[in-house]
This record gives sequence, C-alpha cells and structure tokens, in this order.
Amino acid sequence: MTDDNGREWWTIAQVAAYLGVKEASARGQASRWGITRAHVTGASGRAEARYDAAEIREAHAARPGRGARTDRRPRQG
Repeated sequence: MTDDNGREWWTIAQVAAYLGVKEASARGQASRWGITRAHVTGASGRAEARYDAAEIREAHAARPGRGARTDRRPRQG
C-alpha cells in the first residue's frame, strides 16, 4: 500500500516475508527497531498495523553481520 505522499506501507506478513522470519518475530523486531507504524481499518472493520517499508529496509540493511569468532586462535606450529 502506498499513501498520498508516496510512502510504501507493509503489512506484518510482508515485513515477515522480507526479513525471512515469522510474523511474531517480525512484529517484535519492528518494535525494537522503532519502526513507524500506522493503523488502518481492514476489510474486517478492525484496525490493522502497517509498517513503513523504507524504514524496514534501512534497519535491516544496518544490522550487523554474523560477527567474528573471537574465541578462535590461529594454529601455532
């Protein structure tokens, strides 16, 4: 979904698919990252959250890599 300002908004299912995790994990990750969330009325009449797609992409790109194995030492010999 794109708003009048051209901002793209994703459902939690779209966020989860992008991150490669389950919806509950994606919801928690978006909360920890402080992603902007908007509420819209869905087809059922209930409020549904939408997440700023650009913020999700930026936060995901800024995640650190797998990390260095600092417990390993080079072989001596």
